[in-house]
Amino acid sequence: MTPAELTALQPNKVIDARGAACPGPLLEAKKGIGAVTVGQIIEVKSNDAGFRKDIAAWSGNIGHEYLGCLEADGHDRLFVRRKK
Repeated sequence: MTPAELTALQPNKVIDARGAACPGPLLEAKKGIGAVTVGQIIEVKSNDAGFRKDIAAWSGNIGHEYLGCLEADGHDRLFVRRKK
């Protein structure tokens, strides 16, 4: 998705994992995806440098859709759509 499309998203659940080191943000994303229904979107806020790569790989391996990332005020905003 484009940055404009990501900015316009209204996530169904926002997970604030800022300050958590690996694997904390990924564990929070795993818990968060279970709290939404199929088709809904989670946003994970993280300032862990490796998390961008981790969440994209995890989403693909599990069967969810990684939508992209926005940079914001010293952290990343990453979006995933639950697919199953």
